[in-house]
Amino acid sequence: MSQKIYDYTMPGGHHWSFRMRRGAQLRLTDIEGGANAALLFFNPENLLERYNAPDTLKGQHTFKLTKGNCLYSDMGRCFASIVEDSFGWHETVCGNLSTHACRQKYGTKDYQTHHDDWQLSGEDSFLTELAKYGLTERDMAANLNLFSKVMTDDDGNMQYDAAASNAGASVTLRFDMDALVVLHTCPHPLNPAKAYPSQPVRCEFLGGETMTDDDTCLNHRPENRRALENNRLYYLDTSIHTPVRNA
Repeated sequence: MSQKIYDYTMPGGHHWSFRMRRGAQLRLTDIEGGANAALLFFNPENLLERYNAPDTLKGQHTFKLTKGNCLYSDMGRCFASIVEDSFGWHETVCGNLSTHACRQKYGTKDYQTHHDDWQLSGEDSFLTELAKYGLTERDMAANLNLFSKVMTDDDGNMQYDAAASNAGASVTLRFDMDALVVLHTCPHPLNPAKAYPSQPVRCEFLGGETMTDDDTCLNHRPENRRALENNRLYYLDTSIHTPVRNA
């Protein structure tokens, strides 16, 4: 079992960003049920490389994400792999709740008046964190929404499944690259709740484990193996070591 390095319970309606090292793991838990954990990933060595939702779905022939799936970058590499998942259906097509939509659905509660009970949109949350790294709205690509199940009907209409939410559901990401992680716990754009959902998410940083040849994510799709091989080449140590001669 991986060693726990850091533990933080992130309130609902908040935002955060941090760097994950290659090989480390991040376990996220929906403590009360009904949470949404929205994430973006960037390569901290080259912020132009970021999470690519279309390639993630297309490359793995799926609409939902769960254990065994990899999260692709737009350079054909794998930011992270989903190594454990008790929820079973995460979506990456619906994006963020915009500031305009947030105010229309839940009204306006600003920090000056309501302090910690203010109501943030996912859009404002991401933009606040991105600005810390010199990034702007142009860098806000399609994000991953954990703990939110969205299905489609026969006509292609997307439907949010509130019944899928359950307290204690968790998902563990193994980071296969160093990654800047941008995270918020604001409501999913399709959440039908009448009142602003503000559900906490527990964030646990775990030590790494060596990926073996029988790894579930590695073998889930041939495309995953290619992406992880691209990772290996990216981090390949090509330095030449000169042997030390005796005096």
